[in-house]
Amino acid sequence: MRTCVEVDFKVYTGFVDQKGGITMQDTLVVYFSASGTTKRAAETLAKLLGADIAPLQPVEAYSQQYDQIVARGEQEKDQDSRPALEPLSVNLKQYRTIYVGFPTWWSQPPQVIDTFFETVHLADKLIVPFTTSMTSTINDSWATLQQLATTAQASLQPGLTANSTAAIREFIQ
Repeated sequence: MRTCVEVDFKVYTGFVDQKGGITMQDTLVVYFSASGTTKRAAETLAKLLGADIAPLQPVEAYSQQYDQIVARGEQEKDQDSRPALEPLSVNLKQYRTIYVGFPTWWSQPPQVIDTFFETVHLADKLIVPFTTSMTSTINDSWATLQQLATTAQASLQPGLTANSTAAIREFIQ
């Protein structure tokens, strides 16, 4: 049986198992990570939720050199580009709740997040964003995320700044 539970103003969806507990079988964590920081946060989140995980991989991979990552990210932002993504390794139809992770660049998600929202079917999905940033919080990206979710006909849920395991644990408890 499918259920939705609100706990401390956070919405979690899943299935009620035979013992009456909530399982997270319909939850997916997708993430874009240029340096590995967001990947580590996504892995921690997926493990704690018991959720599946899938990377958002641009067709043209980002450099591993910080200065080149910054230059490319700024150019994509300035040109409002939509970097092409490799197909996801999972079928989104089986998921109801999707945690979307990214580093915050220039107080907004990288352009690959725009590509994700605009090219995959997210209608009626619950989107829970998370970011990694030493200078920005999820609130800095909120206006962009609201616009993307509205256009995608998805429901945007409160998100988190996932800079530590402690922050992730606190958010999901």
